[in-house]
Amino acid sequence: MALTLHSYWRSSAAWRVRIALELKGLDYEIRPVHLLKDGGEQHRADYRQHSPEGLVPSLVHDDWSLSQSLAICEYLEACWPQPALLPADARGAARVRSFCALIACDTHPLNNLRVLRYLEDPLGLTEDARKQWYQHWIARAFSALEARLQDRSSRFAFADTPGMAECFLLPQLYNARRFNCPLQAYPGLLAIEQACESLPAFQAAHPDQQIDKPQ
Repeated sequence: MALTLHSYWRSSAAWRVRIALELKGLDYEIRPVHLLKDGGEQHRADYRQHSPEGLVPSLVHDDWSLSQSLAICEYLEACWPQPALLPADARGAARVRSFCALIACDTHPLNNLRVLRYLEDPLGLTEDARKQWYQHWIARAFSALEARLQDRSSRFAFADTPGMAECFLLPQLYNARRFNCPLQAYPGLLAIEQACESLPAFQAAHPDQQIDKPQ
């Protein structure tokens, strides 16, 4: 078995997969894809063999490639079910998937690098306007995520061990801080983040620990 993750150190989507790989204790190789160098290495023809959409991450398992972080995490769960990232019961698993989809499908696509660049050029939005755009969608998403945790009785979002929900939540909180989003209204999200930060899997997956982080 050989696992290679095409990753960028500060990509929240790639970070989700790194956390999942670390939580499962899998051996993998990081192959950096620089999103800014030479117009973005993700647009190179050789990389698009792994990700036709030209995005990170992509996972190569032996001679087979898969892109999109949500699909990759589901694939890892199917191939290596223990330790589990999803609850065993259907409703519990669906609830976690819904939490992750709110981040991966409804929130992150509005705020990722290519969207922010498009808002700047050609649409001509100022830096302040783009920041307002970012903060608006983060507030909408985090309010909904916080509401889903109102009845939480576990240490993490849906269990006493971290799983797929935490894989998606931690990178989004990091991004929100980069854009100075107020977070005091989300104590449940912050408590989960704090519970994760001392765990080796989350520390190893953190952007600061990546081989392609600029020195």
